[in-house]
Amino acid sequence: MNPFVFAVSAGTVVLYAVAVLVVVLVMRTVRIIPQARAGIVERFGRYNRTLEPGLNFVLPFMERLLPKIDLREQVVSFQPQAVITKDNLNVAIDTVLYFTVTDPKAVTYEVAEPLQAIEQLTVTTLRNVVGGLDLEQALTSREHVNSQLRSVLDEATGRWGIRVNRVEIKAIDPPPSIQEAMEKQMRAERDKRATILIAEGERESAILQAEGTRQGAILNAEGEKQAAVLEAEGEKEAVRLVAEGEAEAIGKVFQAIHEGKPDAELLAYQYLQQLPKIADGEASKIWIIPSEALEALRSLRSGFKADGPGEANS
Repeated sequence: MNPFVFAVSAGTVVLYAVAVLVVVLVMRTVRIIPQARAGIVERFGRYNRTLEPGLNFVLPFMERLLPKIDLREQVVSFQPQAVITKDNLNVAIDTVLYFTVTDPKAVTYEVAEPLQAIEQLTVTTLRNVVGGLDLEQALTSREHVNSQLRSVLDEATGRWGIRVNRVEIKAIDPPPSIQEAMEKQMRAERDKRATILIAEGERESAILQAEGTRQGAILNAEGEKQAAVLEAEGEKEAVRLVAEGEAEAIGKVFQAIHEGKPDAELLAYQYLQQLPKIADGEASKIWIIPSEALEALRSLRSGFKADGPGEANS
């Protein structure tokens, strides 16, 4: 083999080896941390520093970058947990937890399994809180249970570098027999409310109908009153007009009589003409003849007697 060819091949291998070593060193030295992430750097197995988002450098072979830690709010849903209430009912409670890592160093070194620790702490706290409530209180006091869970969990996880933002109870499932009884109770309550609403509607309808009838009666009475008043006023006006007409007629007759200056014989004659009209009636039983009329009749009679012989002679 040619010594020159062997020397070139050995040099190429060394060059390639150096290039690979440089690439490896660059890769282990330059580290890019994404936004909302944090990196823990250990030097010779001990905590050294926390890398911020952006371009960072570490010492190869002496420093080690641990898996990146997510600083965003995280959501974890736990499996339904069996909890015994104050009235000795076994219910399954499903919870969801919202938390944020606030201290990457603490969450790395203070607790081995953060999610498992939070889950166990949640289950224990949930059993303590719900165990002091009966089923109805547990179903209607979710906000109270959530606040107590958050308070206990936030206090315990604070030293782990974790802040619990919210704890929500997704579902509380009673036993099937209790669910059936609750459904029957709810149906009975709905039927009761429906009956009450129907009765109240009928009552309101009766009240409105009675009010309408009352208003109608009042309006009818007011109308009849106004009609009676108007009718009375009309009759009064008619009577007044008739009286005025009769008075005017009597005045004119009286004036005509005075202007004509009738004597006693004429008056007696007129009275005799009116006697048939006075007698024309079933109620006319007694006739009252004024003394003046009798005197007139006597005068008329004497007049007839005085004229009688002359006519006979003629």
